[in-house]
Amino acid sequence: MGTLWVSLLSTFSAQALEFWGTLLIQIFFFWLPSFLYLSLPTLCPTFSFAHKLQPKTRLPTAPELHDCLRVVLRNQLISAIVHLSLLSLSYLTGGKPVYDFSPSIPKVTRIIVDVCACLLLREVLFYYGHRLLHTPTLYARIHKTHHRFTAPVALAAQYAHPLEHFVANTLPISIPPMVLGCHVVTFWVFLALELVETSTVHSGYDFLGWARMHDEHHERFSVWYGSLGWLDWVHGTDGGRPKQAKKAGLETGALEDPVGMVCLGKELNIPFTSS
Repeated sequence: MGTLWVSLLSTFSAQALEFWGTLLIQIFFFWLPSFLYLSLPTLCPTFSFAHKLQPKTRLPTAPELHDCLRVVLRNQLISAIVHLSLLSLSYLTGGKPVYDFSPSIPKVTRIIVDVCACLLLREVLFYYGHRLLHTPTLYARIHKTHHRFTAPVALAAQYAHPLEHFVANTLPISIPPMVLGCHVVTFWVFLALELVETSTVHSGYDFLGWARMHDEHHERFSVWYGSLGWLDWVHGTDGGRPKQAKKAGLETGALEDPVGMVCLGKELNIPFTSS
């Protein structure tokens, strides 16, 4: 592995390795798991519906899945163009890579420690960013798109307004390894873990106990804003302590909007249109 990495470093620029490596991680750890989860009702229908968290009647229709695929492809294309543009600018101006590209790959123990640190920092960024997206203004204009799927599927993890995809999906994963000065291989391990996690928690299946919290968020809208659950416990948004959330000035009560979606806080006298 070390010899292969040294060979790649001597053949390609750090910017090229970052772009293509990140793209491959997306393919193997988001697209493949997502299509695997989507194929379960066809390949193993009895097993699939026995483990589905929400009833069959609430699952997305074929046109909704096609629209989901279109939006996710659009978001990933935009992300890839932005990523490639920034890397190209860095290469042309002689800028340094944002991740560590040293020839020696970190030891497994070091990767584990760094990934754990990234998970904690990502949870902070994601939780508070997610809470902001549930404020009435941002929810109506941006985050409502993602909550179209009240019974989500794996692909819906990246079904979002382009701004949300960049700010809430991409940055909370990219920033922690940058801030911590992680090796790019550590970043790829962290990215792979996050992509498998987000496709799993949106899959609607609860094989490993990962999906129940976020599936409940899509069903109820006002609980489980984080991924790990500890900030939800701190702020009382873990589904069991709404009064504590009110004390923090963060309402957990929810009212249905005119098209069957849900928004936090008081009833709004504004139309909810699709993004």
